[in-house]
Amino acid sequence: MSEKLLDSEQHDRLSAIFKTLFNRPDLELNNNLSAKDVPGWDSFNHVNLIINIEEEFGVQFSNEEVGGMQTVGNLKNLLASKIG
Repeated sequence: MSEKLLDSEQHDRLSAIFKTLFNRPDLELNNNLSAKDVPGWDSFNHVNLIINIEEEFGVQFSNEEVGGMQTVGNLKNLLASKIG
């Protein structure tokens, strides 16, 4: 099965959520980015992040899926598979 990717518009929308939530207009999303790399990305804001993504893209993540999101790359792959 080939890996699904976000298109540039979807990536920009995802990036905007991160920049707004963490108040970091300069934040660049890369696949290796994780919570430890972003000040303020704690368990509370992780929940807010997931809620914002679900609302923006009209998707739903299971608790198991959320628990498996260790990096932005994991998140992007999962999101792409749900909207693709």
